[in-house]
Amino acid sequence: MNNPSEPSPSFTPVDRAPRSAPLDQVRSVKAKLGLLVAVSTTLASVLAAVGAVGSVPVWLSIPVTVALALAVTQLLAVGMTSPLREMTAAARGMARGDYSVRVTASSSDEVGELGRAFNRMAEDLAAVDRQRRELVANVSHELRTPLAALCAVLENLVDGVAEPDPVALRTALDQAERLSALASDLLDLARVDAGKAKLTTTQVVVQDLLDRAVAEARVTGRQVRYDVRVTPVALTVPADPARLQQLIANLLDNASRHSPAGGEVRISAQRSPDGWRLEVADDGPGIPAADRDRVFERFGTLAETDGGGGTGLGLAIARWVTDLHGGTIHFVDPEPRRSGARVRVDLPNRPRPFAPARREAQKPTMTKPGDSPERPTAGSDAASNAPSDATPAASKPLTLPSAGSGTATIAPPGTASAAVPRAPESGMDLMFGKFWPDARVPGSLRAVLWCLGVGLLAGIVLPFRDLGLGTFVVLVAAGGVILGFRVNRRSRFTLTCAALCLLLAATVVVRDAEWIAVLCLFAGGALCMTALVNGRSVPSFVLAGFAWPLAALRGLPWLGRSARAVGGLRANAAMVRTVVLCVLGVLVFGLLFSSADAVFGEWVGAIVPDLELDSFVLRAFITVAVGGVVLAATYLGLNPPDVEVDSGTARPVARRYEWLAPVLLVDGVFLVFLAAQATVIFGGHDYLERITGLTYAEYVHQGFGQLTVATALTLLVVWAAARKTPRTTSADVLWLRVSLGLLCALTLVVVASALYRMHVYQQAYGFTELRLLVDVFEGWLGLLVIGVMVAGITLKAGWLPRAALLSGASLLLMLAAINPDAWIAEHNVDRYTATGKVDWWYLQSLSDDAVPVLATLPDEVEHCALSGYERSTDDWLEWNLGRHRAQDLISPNSTGRISPDPNCPTG
Repeated sequence: MNNPSEPSPSFTPVDRAPRSAPLDQVRSVKAKLGLLVAVSTTLASVLAAVGAVGSVPVWLSIPVTVALALAVTQLLAVGMTSPLREMTAAARGMARGDYSVRVTASSSDEVGELGRAFNRMAEDLAAVDRQRRELVANVSHELRTPLAALCAVLENLVDGVAEPDPVALRTALDQAERLSALASDLLDLARVDAGKAKLTTTQVVVQDLLDRAVAEARVTGRQVRYDVRVTPVALTVPADPARLQQLIANLLDNASRHSPAGGEVRISAQRSPDGWRLEVADDGPGIPAADRDRVFERFGTLAETDGGGGTGLGLAIARWVTDLHGGTIHFVDPEPRRSGARVRVDLPNRPRPFAPARREAQKPTMTKPGDSPERPTAGSDAASNAPSDATPAASKPLTLPSAGSGTATIAPPGTASAAVPRAPESGMDLMFGKFWPDARVPGSLRAVLWCLGVGLLAGIVLPFRDLGLGTFVVLVAAGGVILGFRVNRRSRFTLTCAALCLLLAATVVVRDAEWIAVLCLFAGGALCMTALVNGRSVPSFVLAGFAWPLAALRGLPWLGRSARAVGGLRANAAMVRTVVLCVLGVLVFGLLFSSADAVFGEWVGAIVPDLELDSFVLRAFITVAVGGVVLAATYLGLNPPDVEVDSGTARPVARRYEWLAPVLLVDGVFLVFLAAQATVIFGGHDYLERITGLTYAEYVHQGFGQLTVATALTLLVVWAAARKTPRTTSADVLWLRVSLGLLCALTLVVVASALYRMHVYQQAYGFTELRLLVDVFEGWLGLLVIGVMVAGITLKAGWLPRAALLSGASLLLMLAAINPDAWIAEHNVDRYTATGKVDWWYLQSLSDDAVPVLATLPDEVEHCALSGYERSTDDWLEWNLGRHRAQDLISPNSTGRISPDPNCPTG
């Protein structure tokens, strides 16, 4: 028999290697959650106690404790909710017609049971879908054969090739009857599936029923004998005679078709304890035991066959007729010393009402690349109607290797299984969504080890040391690791940020003033994060700052993928042996030589840190903290989030006055303010004191902060007005440039006024670090205003946010370059020389950077400024240029900050 026109696709589920989770054996979700809470709480308590014993600062112990508790919780919670996410992805695939995805359910709890039930459901749906495809393909094939024959006969009659004799008409009638039989069988199946096939039971004489069935079977002309035996002869059973006749006719048709010429078909009926039993046996090749449960499928690969041109539905109809009567049907072993097929039907005395329910779908055949699908034995009752393997290559499913040891099947075009299943979303994917997709970055054990190495270096170098050369080495190592794994390392913006970060980090070696060093480190961190996420706008800069700590959560899946590479290293016994031997060699011989030679021991002591309990705990916390921070930044560079927030298309106002009137009013306020400033300048101090009652120093101090806020708000006004201004005509653009340009120009005058006020205030009350920093900030705001004016001229402002960030970092770097503490000390010394006023307490609070300037004071007052400084005992890892230059100028007897000598002049 020819093959169906459209073969059913083979089914090969996606095979996943089972993943073992620590809590898989716990049989309750509640118990798992309780264990997670208990373990996390215990770990946090132990770490807090250890941190307290080691005198670890709270600002360091809390984040480290939280991070480690989260890591342990993530480790223990592996696999708890992954089946649910996989079920979501599989359900989406099923909606597209793909039933190949399976859920990895290795746990023993309720979620695991749900996952296994889901897999069974998916297998059943896949089998039903497969049978539906086979039904369509085989029905099309069954219809095509008689239709082709009927069309050929009719064409011959129409064309005059053949005469309308009884033989030709008989042939056409046979094909029409075959089509009618097929339609009747399909209708019977449809009624059974729909639950509309009802039984009309009466008392049926079995002997008469079998005799009629045999008489009809003899009409087919097959050369077989029929042997009918009924025990007792007068056996009468309650049944639907029409349905029972259909059952027996299909069984006899199947048996006679596969019996050899001259063979015998044996029919027997007898009573049984629960009803009565019917058996039909033949002398054909029989059915293998492994295939007996599958021959009752309709049109299946192993369904009942009819090499003589039947519909292929006979055994399927026989099974459903048996179901209607509440009985069972199956093939059994042939009689002793006989061969062939033997089907047994057991029917009850009282047919039970039949509620149609879908039988458990036949499990799909699991295939592997290179294996052939299982097929029935040639010549058996189930072989002649099975589709052959001569299927066109283009219509066969494509089996591809998937991750792990499994395979994935892509169905031919036009079939529902052609959709490739998507990977299920993890909990982190659901948490971060489109803002930060995982992108399935491959794990990198090398990156993790490098980051841990930086953390270990920090744990050795940083504790109990001031900022200096060691700190710079740690920062350079961290930056090298982060930049080394950065995805886009060659962009000009990234390289510029990297260069600025290096210069900002160098301030810990050049300057002793911690305030400027810490500000430079914060600025370097901001530049680093902005470069990693490739930010271009102010919101992206802010989101980059939040992304760094959030990377500790977002990067957990990547960290897990990286940790799985440890298994490969473990398998490399040679590498493990080499590492162990190297460590043992260094430890053994290092301890021997350090105890044998004092000089060698001193060298070792300078390199190996103190490992007492409290220092060990502190170093461990610093190792974890620094390593974690560098690891988070490394992941941020490998998989940056989408920080470019879409603020939407600006909606300009419909009428010009809606934006122009507020801007012109603000311009007017600025003009009035500048007029007031002009009256103060031309009226002099007497006019100011007569009008306000304030001295000039008090007057300038009162308004500096407000002017700084006004400058910042002006930038906000310019941004809002630029977004709402229509630019459809040249007049719109002209009004925009004139009004906002005037506002920016007036703002520059305000900036100059603010800087002048601060200068006057410093001359009156002295110079301090905060006042100098505020001066720099106000100057930076003025620089931004100039940038806004340039953007207004060109009407292009995309470059402005990055320029503002880089200019701010550059100004901070320039501030560090001028040695701010020395600059403050110098101006305070000049003020003392001119006015005799000075604050010795404040001068003593400056860093060692100011010592060379303070040493230029007259001898009689030099000790007033330098008495608070003490000589440092830094090692080479604490070396700092500012402290080094101050050592020779500080008295060897100085013991730290003391009260200035009462004889020192004050003012």
